[in-house]
Amino acid sequence: MAQKELHKIIISRTDSIGDVMLTLPICVWLREHYPEAELIFLGRTYTESVVSCFTSIDRFLNWDELQNLPLSAKMSSMNADCIIHVFPRREIAVLAKKAKIPLRIGTAHRTFHFLNCNSRVNFSRKKSILHEAQLNFELLRPLGLQSIPSLNDLQNQASNFVVPKVNMPTFLKDINWDKAIVLHPKSQGSALEWPLENYVDLANLLVADGYAVLLTGTEKEGELFRHLFQLGDSLIDSTGKLKLNELIFVLSNVKALVACSTGPLHISAMLNKKSVGLFSMRKPIHPGRWKPLGMNSISLVFDEKCPTCAKGVICQCLRKIPVNEVRNALLDL
Repeated sequence: MAQKELHKIIISRTDSIGDVMLTLPICVWLREHYPEAELIFLGRTYTESVVSCFTSIDRFLNWDELQNLPLSAKMSSMNADCIIHVFPRREIAVLAKKAKIPLRIGTAHRTFHFLNCNSRVNFSRKKSILHEAQLNFELLRPLGLQSIPSLNDLQNQASNFVVPKVNMPTFLKDINWDKAIVLHPKSQGSALEWPLENYVDLANLLVADGYAVLLTGTEKEGELFRHLFQLGDSLIDSTGKLKLNELIFVLSNVKALVACSTGPLHISAMLNKKSVGLFSMRKPIHPGRWKPLGMNSISLVFDEKCPTCAKGVICQCLRKIPVNEVRNALLDL
């Protein structure tokens, strides 16, 4: 299909924030190669604030709202020339075919794509050595992609990520943002996590160093750990208090963040903040696949040659990353 024939392109990724963040780079390529096309991102409610920050995308289509509409309204909403199924989902693939989208791109590794996609790309995420953001580019080959960009090529896309305009939450107005560091201890079960006691020790060290420490997470996550910290003027609990657009705004103001492989880590990195990610070397969750994109991101592991991780079995070596190593990475010591 010629480029001039693509007036509307849907990028479908209805999973988590981190996955969505690593899908955004393909939107830059699409904007550069199809400058006149409307780029529509099909996602979930909880990722809309992130997608709305990315200037290459024209419109957000909310799957949580769309799936509750009558079939005729669903099909009307899916009016497009092309859909790219970055995250395979049977009901969306079926709907795209019913909506008669002319070009429907998906991976060849899903049976339902054989029935509903007319352009299937054969590649394996599990066996590849490429980063997740690079793997997403494989799906652009039917649109003319000749080669997968290097990670260095993808590191310079922060200019496309615009901080939302929100008011600073009142309880954070007195923070010295030049010396503020976010600790995001949990991941809602999406990643291996550093022990909570390590975050407590790190927070105490940072406060002693003269930094303000801000704890982030959901209300349920806060219930798990806020009682472990010595909260005060320099150690502030914001769990359950920030909407996603407010969290993005806060991350744009702080000096740095520490987290495991989870959404806020990828947001912080895209904002070009010092972003220290804590990883296991086990495939497919190692930093080579999931490290955040950003010029100031740092990925820490306990042992790059961990023999247990090398076997591909469950390993807890991430929990052994020393507190002082994380502190030193944060403070450039």
